[in-house]
Amino acid sequence: MEADSTLPICVTCGMQYARPRPDCPICEDERQYVPPGGQQWTDLVAVRAGERRALIREQGPSVLGIGCEPRFAIGQRALLVRTEAGNLLWDCLSYLDDEIIRTIEDLGGLIGIAISHPHYYTTMVEWSRAFDVPIHLHAADQQWIGRPDPAVQLWEGERKQLAPGLTLLNLGVHFAGGTVLHWDHGDGSLFTGDIVQVIPDRTHVGFMYSYPNLIPEQPATVRRAAEILAGLRFDALYGAWWDAVIPTGAHAIVQRSAARYLRYVRDEPRS
Repeated sequence: MEADSTLPICVTCGMQYARPRPDCPICEDERQYVPPGGQQWTDLVAVRAGERRALIREQGPSVLGIGCEPRFAIGQRALLVRTEAGNLLWDCLSYLDDEIIRTIEDLGGLIGIAISHPHYYTTMVEWSRAFDVPIHLHAADQQWIGRPDPAVQLWEGERKQLAPGLTLLNLGVHFAGGTVLHWDHGDGSLFTGDIVQVIPDRTHVGFMYSYPNLIPEQPATVRRAAEILAGLRFDALYGAWWDAVIPTGAHAIVQRSAARYLRYVRDEPRS
């Protein structure tokens, strides 16, 4: 690891910043929170020196989950999407150690990193430098980048093709740049982070502006997202958490969930 591993990381959200600062803009935003005890900081060296260890296991066909235990910060896991065009890291987490690097290198390395929204930017530059690959972020969320770096490649508009069969789509849910990844392989897969949230009831998914603070997303945003996704072919959906996977029927579930959401925010009677 490089000396940059001593840069400050917010304990609550996991964002790494380019220099010390008293505040974490991500946590002071209404979608996140500063804990009652106040702002706390650590760094990647300290995180790696504790009792945490890498957690790596399958989440689906050609989809490898990467995280750590005990969990750190928000607690999401990343996904290694293993395609014929190469391995793409979908979303990111603060924790990165030699075991993770070695595992990914043994599987052929990475062709790039793509992240759904700022809560998962974390130590993305450390990951990029470890594998010498670009980071693909939507330009609408540029203001939230905690550690600018030449590896960050901003894209604009509704969609961007990263490689054959791999397409990023801006849904605008949760953040203006809120992005999902579509993999046109087999019956198709959609990788959503918590832009489209896999909930305990796997018959539906959720759409929120803030999850910890329970702020609903604007109806127009959810309607637009559903319209974009309606034209895609996907059977499986992968969310942000361990085993947050809908293995089949995901397309219909997303459309049904959006319709239910819009019905409730219009204050219509429950069916």
